[in-house]
Amino acid sequence: MANDGPVEHGYPHLETVRAAITALYKRLSYDTIQTFATSVPPVDVAFCDTDDLYLGSQRVARELVRHYRLPDARLIVGFREMTHAANVELAAGPEYFVELNDRFRTHRRDIGAALAHEIMHVYLHRLDLSFPGTRDNEILTDTATTYLGAGWLLLDAYREDAASSQKLGYLTPEEFGYVLAKRTLLFGEDPSTWFTSAQAYTAYVKGMARARQDAQQPPLTAAGWAGRRRYTRDRRHAQDHRRAGPPPASGGPGVPYAFSPEGGHGPLRVSFPCPTCHQRIRVPVRGRVRARCGLCRTVLECDT
Repeated sequence: MANDGPVEHGYPHLETVRAAITALYKRLSYDTIQTFATSVPPVDVAFCDTDDLYLGSQRVARELVRHYRLPDARLIVGFREMTHAANVELAAGPEYFVELNDRFRTHRRDIGAALAHEIMHVYLHRLDLSFPGTRDNEILTDTATTYLGAGWLLLDAYREDAASSQKLGYLTPEEFGYVLAKRTLLFGEDPSTWFTSAQAYTAYVKGMARARQDAQQPPLTAAGWAGRRRYTRDRRHAQDHRRAGPPPASGGPGVPYAFSPEGGHGPLRVSFPCPTCHQRIRVPVRGRVRARCGLCRTVLECDT
């Protein structure tokens, strides 16, 4: 958390941000990401000075848990003096202890932003998705928070003038704007009316310009010779499968489908969505299966 100090600008972490978005699609699937088409609305995380500090924090935490579809997660929020904005204890659950910086006692409108980041740590912990190193893992967390509909709070917490500054998270304001713009281009949702910070809106506009540049770049320009060959091979393989006819189930939302592991080795597996959080569960084809969703802990039984 930058507090009355210099705020870094530009796109120094852009490659890691792009890798984080790719990792989300690989781990969650396109279908699951589509379930986050609606962001956390401002009314659900609004916090005024007349609200009770602890009851209000618990209310905002519950709304973010609901948004991330973590029904079996209970957040206990406390406050203490610390260097960072917040910290969460990643235990086995279902209870998780979140500590917020004491300055949030008087800056209550930014409590939602801090909680959005910390609860995303819980979400990624349950997904078993992480990047090596603290820096890259925090960038993954910021990117996932923003791309899945709660990161506009982190960008809105950015304020800077001649006398003071504040920024939450590890991404620069322009990088937050970039990820938020990527989400806007995907879902058609405009978050600009939610900003209370003029600097946040400016960073979002800059991020949108950078995101639109991505769509103007030729594909595979940085892939190299081997990457282009691999893409051509995979595309030809997909075309051969289409000529052979569609599979019994296409794998759309709510539809189970069978697939082979990468490389074609190992037993055939079946994938089906969790009815609670829509995260896809993959198990070997072996008859009656009892599986537990690693995200929301729902127990499922099915015939494979």
